[in-house]
Amino acid sequence: MVRRRLGRTGFELNPIGFGAFKIGRNVGAKYAREYELPDDAAVDRLLNSILDLGINYVDTAPAYGLSEGRIGRAISHRKAEFVISTKVGETFSNERSTFEFSEKAVRESVARSRERLNMDAIDIVFVHSDGNDLDILKRTQVVQTLRSLRDEGAIKAIGFSGKTVAGALQSLDWADVIMVEYHLDDRSHEQVIGEAAKRSVGVIVKKGLASGRLDAEKAIRFVLANQNVSSLVVGGLNIDHIAANLRAAQSL
Repeated sequence: MVRRRLGRTGFELNPIGFGAFKIGRNVGAKYAREYELPDDAAVDRLLNSILDLGINYVDTAPAYGLSEGRIGRAISHRKAEFVISTKVGETFSNERSTFEFSEKAVRESVARSRERLNMDAIDIVFVHSDGNDLDILKRTQVVQTLRSLRDEGAIKAIGFSGKTVAGALQSLDWADVIMVEYHLDDRSHEQVIGEAAKRSVGVIVKKGLASGRLDAEKAIRFVLANQNVSSLVVGGLNIDHIAANLRAAQSL
């Protein structure tokens, strides 16, 4: 499959990336159907099978429960084959999320993620917004801290995963990559995607299937028809479904 350039980062991604929420957490999820959390052996098989299919982008976060640690254990020995992103700002414990964007919290979060993922430098780290995008960007230390960590070599690229068009537009002033929701039922970020391309900022799409509520093939074709999208992150625990998603992308 032809890979797409991720803005100015130097990374080239498969148009379908793997969202690793379901391998680590099944509480407080927004998916249409409930699911059982897989055991370690099943996760190891799934992650290695995903890489074997040719998928070279994996997205995770501290808020995804066991996800980071499972990725580090299962496929860190294959690190040359994939790009990984994680996030800062949100943690999940005792069945609730908490958010903290101070320099101390961000540095500690990145250090924990590097350890869990078994990586010296994380490819991409996004700000994990709670929805108050502009407040986070203007009134906290998160952007400055991520820039410093990139300069120090702990992170290769930095970005913003927000909720609002205003937040995404604001982040174009500093981000290497943005992650936005974009699908058939929500095209509100379409202008932002175009503006990001003009500024050589990479674009990754989340929730392109509306958390499982849209027909997968139609949704994938819609998102990836936009050539300014580098990759669409799709979660899942069934390797056959993931392979079908790849075939839908290949049909473009």
